[in-house]
Parts: sequence; structure tokens; C-alpha cells
Amino acid sequence: MSVFAVVGPSGAGKDTLIAGAAQARPDLRVLRRVITRPESAGGEPFEGVTEAEFARRHAAGEFALTWLAHGLHYGVPHAPDDGVTLFNGSRRMLEQAATAFPGLRVILVTASAPVLAARLADRGREDAKDIAARLTRSAPLPGGLPVITVRNDGSVAEGVAAFLAALDQGVVPCPNG
Repeated sequence: MSVFAVVGPSGAGKDTLIAGAAQARPDLRVLRRVITRPESAGGEPFEGVTEAEFARRHAAGEFALTWLAHGLHYGVPHAPDDGVTLFNGSRRMLEQAATAFPGLRVILVTASAPVLAARLADRGREDAKDIAARLTRSAPLPGGLPVITVRNDGSVAEGVAAFLAALDQGVVPCPNG
């Protein structure tokens, strides 16, 4: 089993690359995040739930990993016991993720500041001031985790190809073949 946390700044294209990789490689398993916001908020594939539903599912042990960010609760379900699994994570929760998913590998998706700014503006969820603030935020990666960086400044096809190459680079073969 290989588990990858896909992290990076907003606008880097994490969900686009994950979706493209899953389309190209149907054997990949993508863990869908559960978030305490309505699905109609859009912006990324996730399962929207109420605070009460999230708390119930958390208490029932349905999540391998949970965190709080921007006033929202995030949960990632448990990974299957075999295959290659991906989830869109947060750089701030990687140490916790490494405990939840032993052998975790990280794919850091990046893009240049102008590309990030343009993508965030295209979303239409933030004004120019909020976008500028987002671009200055940074979240360092914790030491000790294997990290593969994918630069996603080009076309979707180029980004997906680089992402698939990163997955191939980071997959550790099963000891039994």
C-alpha cells in the first residue's frame, strides 16, 4: 500500500491533477474529504456535512485523519489495505497524517505566483486583497517525510503527466510482488 498526501497552495491545481491522474489510472484510489460546509460551495470535490454529522462520524471512528482549518472541520476516511491511495491534504496536518498513514509520501504541487493569482481570481471566491494575502501565506513542510514536488504552471495535460511521474517515483513495490 502506498498513500500520498497531495498538498500545496490554493490554486496550484491539486484537485485537477488528482482527477486527471484518477482518470488516467483507474487503479488509483482517491479518498474524498469530508468537510463541514455545503457541497454547493464548490471549489473542490468533497462531501459536505453538518457539524453534527461530522461529530457523529468522527465519534464512530470513520476518519483516519481530522483537522480544523478556516473554521471548518476536515476528515479523511481510512485508506484501503492495498494499492495506491491519494488524498488532498493540508501542509499543516502532515505530521498527524504521517501517524495516521504509516509510510506516507507527500506530493507538493506548486505553481508560480502569477499563475496562482490568476487561478484564484478565476474562481471568483476572493477579492484581490484576499488573493494577495493568500499568496504571502506559507506553510513549511515538516522534516522527515519523503516529498516529491510537481510544478504545475503549464497545461492540464503537462501537469497530469508530471503528477503521474511523481506517483511512479514515489510508489514503493509490495514486498510480495
